[in-house]
Amino acid sequence: MRILLVEDDHLLARTMLGMLRDGQDTVDWLDDGQLALNALPDEHFDLVLLDLTLPRIDGLEVLRSMRRQGVQTPVIILTARSDLEEKLQGLDAGADDYLTKPFAMAELKARIRAVTRRWDGKAETGLSVGALSLDTESGQLRVGDEVVTLPRSEFQILQYLMRHPGQVATRRRLEEQLYGWEQGVESNALEVHIHHLRRRIGKTLIRTLRGVGYLLDAEAAGCCGRPPCP
Repeated sequence: MRILLVEDDHLLARTMLGMLRDGQDTVDWLDDGQLALNALPDEHFDLVLLDLTLPRIDGLEVLRSMRRQGVQTPVIILTARSDLEEKLQGLDAGADDYLTKPFAMAELKARIRAVTRRWDGKAETGLSVGALSLDTESGQLRVGDEVVTLPRSEFQILQYLMRHPGQVATRRRLEEQLYGWEQGVESNALEVHIHHLRRRIGKTLIRTLRGVGYLLDAEAAGCCGRPPCP
């Protein structure tokens, strides 16, 4: 999952980045409301963690503007403002949850899981496509009777493809899921990760659309992509 953190308190932001990146997620950080508003319509994020007190554009206006532009990415507001009226304004503007500072990272992670499950329409912390089952908390992949814990890069790619089965994921989109803005990427790194995934789940499940990207074949996933298929 790719998360955008919008927070102008640099000390808090660095602490949050360290803790959030300890898991499987890719986290990008901006410290300015205008920069966030510029990025959100053009970049793909699975979740936004949004402070309200920001330079140039207030977080509440960032939220209202992104919703007006049709950006439906789930948003959790993080703020020191505890006034009930401001909380209601944030929820009415389109926030999915609201967490008042100071907060424990364990609570934030629990809120992230809850919001993600609601958007996926699932009560559990897993994704299933055919014979593939992926636990999004542990990174464990089950293919039929086989269970393996995926490395972070393979997890990020497969999680995105399983969230969008049958839909083309461009090379750029998958690289954003892996690296965000923080790291460079070798020219063939994505192909290497795809190659390793195919060895785990079957060669036919992840299709290459040359010059476009990759697609998880949901029909083939029903048979694990491994012949013979009944």
